[in-house]
Amino acid sequence: MRLVVARCTVDYDGRLQAHLPSAIRLVMVKADGCVAVHADGGAYKPLNWMNAPNRLVQDPEAGVWTVTSLKGEVLTITFEDVLSDTSHEMGADPGLQKDGVEAHLQKLLADDPTSIQHGLTLVRREYPTDIGPVDLMCRDADGVAVAVEVKRRGEIDGVEQLSRYLDFLNRDPLLRPVRGVFVAQAIKPQAKVLATDRGIAWVEVDYDELRGIESPNLKLF
Repeated sequence: MRLVVARCTVDYDGRLQAHLPSAIRLVMVKADGCVAVHADGGAYKPLNWMNAPNRLVQDPEAGVWTVTSLKGEVLTITFEDVLSDTSHEMGADPGLQKDGVEAHLQKLLADDPTSIQHGLTLVRREYPTDIGPVDLMCRDADGVAVAVEVKRRGEIDGVEQLSRYLDFLNRDPLLRPVRGVFVAQAIKPQAKVLATDRGIAWVEVDYDELRGIESPNLKLF
């Protein structure tokens, strides 16, 4: 991972246009090529970013980085004063250890993928990609590969994670096309919008119902 702390401006040109005026920021370049720009606040969410795969062109003389996505989106970072520029080899990450509910939810869905979508059959749990395993790899009734990411709470980060997996999975000519399904007990409205925009289906599931526990709410039938 490369970490650059610098005074810089940032411009994005894509589905919309955005400008970050001059300020001191942290620019991260991850091993998979993802570029993210952070401020010294705002928790974990970057101010702007470009997911992999992309093309990063550096112009040391002008102090400009140009990051271009496969869709033609462009992120331009203009460095005015570099305070620190370091690189670190972090090695392979063991991945997130899921909490009990999320891990059990994944197992329940693996046991019965039709609870996600009719006609799904499981191929493998924790299907490997170059950037980590996708929770469930399935096939639909037409034989199309379906990558399923399972979360207890569905947020934008989970959609971004599944998007990255799909980018890598669809590079495999023996596997593509691969479509994605984002599954959680509850999915935030912003995550639903992003998933729909990325062509990813989303499904909310009832954990207790999957476990065979009847809802305490009274029903007419």
